[in-house]
Amino acid sequence: MPGKTWMCFPLRPFLLSIALPIAQPGIAGPSQPSLSIPTSPALPATASEDDGQWLMPARDYANSRYSSLAEINTSNVKNLRLSFTFSTGVTRGHEAAPLVTGDTLYLVTPYPNILYALDLARPGAPLKWKYEPKPLAASQGLACCDVVNRGASYAYGKIFFNTLDGQTIAVDAKTGKELWKTRLGNLNLGESVTMAPLVVKNKVLVGNSGGEFGVRGWLTALDANTGRIAWRAYSTGPDQDVLIGPEFKPFYPQERGTDLGVSSWPADAWKIGGGTVWGFVSYDPQLDLIYYGTANPGPWNPELRPGDNKWTAGVFARDPDTGQARWFYQWNPHDLYDYDGINENILLDLPIHGQPRKVLVHPERNGYVYVLDRGTGEVLSAEAFVHVTTTSGVDLKTGRTHEVAEKQPRTGSVVREICPAAPGGKDWQPSAWSPRTGWLYIPHQNICMDEEGLEANYIAGTPYVGANVRMYAGPGGHRGEFTAWDPVQAKPVWKIKENFPVWSGALATAGDLVFYGTMEGWFKAVSARTGELLWQFKCGSGIIGQPISYRGPDGKQYVAVLSGVGGWSGAIVAGQLDPRDGTGALGFVNAMKDLPEHTAKGGMLYVFALP
Repeated sequence: MPGKTWMCFPLRPFLLSIALPIAQPGIAGPSQPSLSIPTSPALPATASEDDGQWLMPARDYANSRYSSLAEINTSNVKNLRLSFTFSTGVTRGHEAAPLVTGDTLYLVTPYPNILYALDLARPGAPLKWKYEPKPLAASQGLACCDVVNRGASYAYGKIFFNTLDGQTIAVDAKTGKELWKTRLGNLNLGESVTMAPLVVKNKVLVGNSGGEFGVRGWLTALDANTGRIAWRAYSTGPDQDVLIGPEFKPFYPQERGTDLGVSSWPADAWKIGGGTVWGFVSYDPQLDLIYYGTANPGPWNPELRPGDNKWTAGVFARDPDTGQARWFYQWNPHDLYDYDGINENILLDLPIHGQPRKVLVHPERNGYVYVLDRGTGEVLSAEAFVHVTTTSGVDLKTGRTHEVAEKQPRTGSVVREICPAAPGGKDWQPSAWSPRTGWLYIPHQNICMDEEGLEANYIAGTPYVGANVRMYAGPGGHRGEFTAWDPVQAKPVWKIKENFPVWSGALATAGDLVFYGTMEGWFKAVSARTGELLWQFKCGSGIIGQPISYRGPDGKQYVAVLSGVGGWSGAIVAGQLDPRDGTGALGFVNAMKDLPEHTAKGGMLYVFALP
């Protein structure tokens, strides 16, 4: 179909590639004077005591990705050594975070979604067991952005994870025995599942992928004991389907009304309108609310879907017991650039304008770091963390971005220097928060694009996009950055420049360290306070996984990360795409054509500790 070239499977390209100069990798020092570190550092809103385990993708419900383990610190991290490795036997994009409970480490691979359990109590952490779900092979053709999986969750003695073909599975954490399996996605419609589930109050929360196939997005809650569906909330359609009722009280008037999930679309377009839910879910037990983002509306070409396209490209707050919506805020009404809205929502208690507030911090693909009141959805601040040409700011009174008219995509016309590009200032790769510094550590990219709108026709289970895209490095010529951001002052503290997009997650620790990986395969530890590079290790493949830290059975602190290049940014390697075709991977190949010169396919767990 015109307008789409997939990551891994051979639909024909249609734009010429253009060679662009690329900056050499390097580390930049602080780009601005360091801000003062809070004397009373804020804590994650749902902080839990760190017992050395890692039971859910972000370690806690607040999505902090912060470990209070401090054995490894700025003074001794230079001595960090490889403790053991484990080969997954899969060579696609490894985006997951491992889990650790007791003396066992669990990891789930990309398709075919094998779940491994490793014995940390024995030298070299040998395999305890593996579970092979054998997902349908046809699901590989529905993976727009590589056949990735973003991890699992542990609760009630079970490991919960999803398969690419749309199944959620519970297995016994001790034995690997399958306890239940529930099919949620419909392959015939183009649905897949790549997200990591989250377990809240005996509910397993799972969302779908497939917005580029014209699917209808949803978040589904399953009973953790039985796998039965408890509720499903759609991202488009009538209020009854979206689970919008009397308790729904959004802050901004544009989110109020009846059946906006229908009226903000052309007739029946909401039925194939996207709004999938493939990012991370947060939970505040005090307010008893879950938070999650909804992805882009379909198709990409905005001229084919006039209106705000509710409830896509925004964030929902919901009751976890019933699924009923409490509020919604739309980051990108009538999303013009595939900016989605699924990025992580970090729940913090911060002093904003001198007043303590319960906030939600969200680094969005549109290039702004948002701070919202998580009880109401009011935008308290929204400042750019990357170069932005598509908008000129966010109006705090209305909550809407100020669009730049000349940058809006048009059918049959190429619009140039759209910044950030479709992957955004930051895509799914999750940030980390340190209560010691009060700063958020954001892995992200510096990418712009040219785009031409095309006609798009919907056929179930096939690409539904309507755009020609060509991406390239943003200002400065480097394609990646790692930024320390102060959400109270709403400004950056320091910034590291990287040659390629920083597509890995981040990890912050009480040792005043931040860990992240690069697409060349460097696993790095930097000072949380200055950004100074303190240690690095070259892995066998590029890193797009989520690092974790845990306390082993021997009482030592360990740091672990999965290596294995892929995902949207690494599809040129994982999918063996032709670097001469700049439109491959929806135009990302044009920005990554030299990546095969720096890394190769892989699939390996690396675990580090002090001697």
